[in-house]
Amino acid sequence: MGVRINGKELEKLLAATPASQNIMLTGKHGIGKSQILEKFFTARGERVVILFLGQMSDPGDLIGLPRLNTETGKTDFMPPYWFPTDGKPMVLFLDELNRARPEVLQTIMDLTLNRTLAGKKLPEGSRVISAVNDGEEYQLTDLDPALVSRFNIYEFRPTVQEWLLWAAQKKLDNRVICFISENPEMLDGAEFTREDQGLEKSPDRRAWERVSNILQQNEVNSLLKTIIAGVIGMTAASKFFASINQNRLPSAKDILLGDFAKQKTALKKCKVPELAAINESIFRFIETKNYDDSEIEKVATNLDAYFDFLSDEKFREAQAHFTNAYSSAVYPQAMTFIITRCIKLYSKIMAFVQSI
Repeated sequence: MGVRINGKELEKLLAATPASQNIMLTGKHGIGKSQILEKFFTARGERVVILFLGQMSDPGDLIGLPRLNTETGKTDFMPPYWFPTDGKPMVLFLDELNRARPEVLQTIMDLTLNRTLAGKKLPEGSRVISAVNDGEEYQLTDLDPALVSRFNIYEFRPTVQEWLLWAAQKKLDNRVICFISENPEMLDGAEFTREDQGLEKSPDRRAWERVSNILQQNEVNSLLKTIIAGVIGMTAASKFFASINQNRLPSAKDILLGDFAKQKTALKKCKVPELAAINESIFRFIETKNYDDSEIEKVATNLDAYFDFLSDEKFREAQAHFTNAYSSAVYPQAMTFIITRCIKLYSKIMAFVQSI
């Protein structure tokens, strides 16, 4: 078992690890491993090639096909489609490593040790990163200890906060974001899926994105509920639709851009977990700048009023959660906003911290 890391820690780890060292990420499917890697290295101007080894039926898919070299009279291998021919380094992401056939895995050995594949060497500075699924629910291939020893191994488990922030930046359907914010245990649903359920669906992060796409293109009706149950499973779908049919908590947009006084009645009825969910939605709203520049003063004024409301109503646990969200590394833009635009609020947060 590798060391557990979240999304932020993964980015720091990728930046600090020399290209000559291989990295292996373990974790569930659909948690964004390939998306984070591709986004991180693409932003640095590095080319990323993703190969799904579990879908390769023959080593030739990875190393290319043999041919007769008429000049030497010997057999060599034609480069596969993905192999770099311009001499520039690349990031080779080997997904589903422990779903690959044994004969495919054998071709990986030299690649991970010498950056060489069928006699051809990857350009200097190239990286090899792999991902494996970990869990009894998967049909997996045992990995050779000698191959495993060539990787630095980490268990990748992005936090729910990170997923919610990503979802807000991607503008996923707000009903999905609110539901996961209030029911974080439903994001990765394997924990409540019976082991003997075989084809029974359970939600995962990739599935919730599909649900968002469906909701944004269709009206909610009985057919849509059936469609979504096929995406995330009946248990999660039932809870999801029951939730969106209930009265919603005040949204961050209502609180920060509306008449805040009108939100107080609904806020007073909230319990601590609900206020925590509202706090998170407020910080995501600011972090992703879901407002125009002309609305900055309104956001700052209402944010200050919201913190005063928590104080006046003696919701100290919610205030503590608000303070933790402020000081966490998840919302750096929101922290900057408070420091630069909400001087009084910043002082109140500091005073609250000292009072604890």
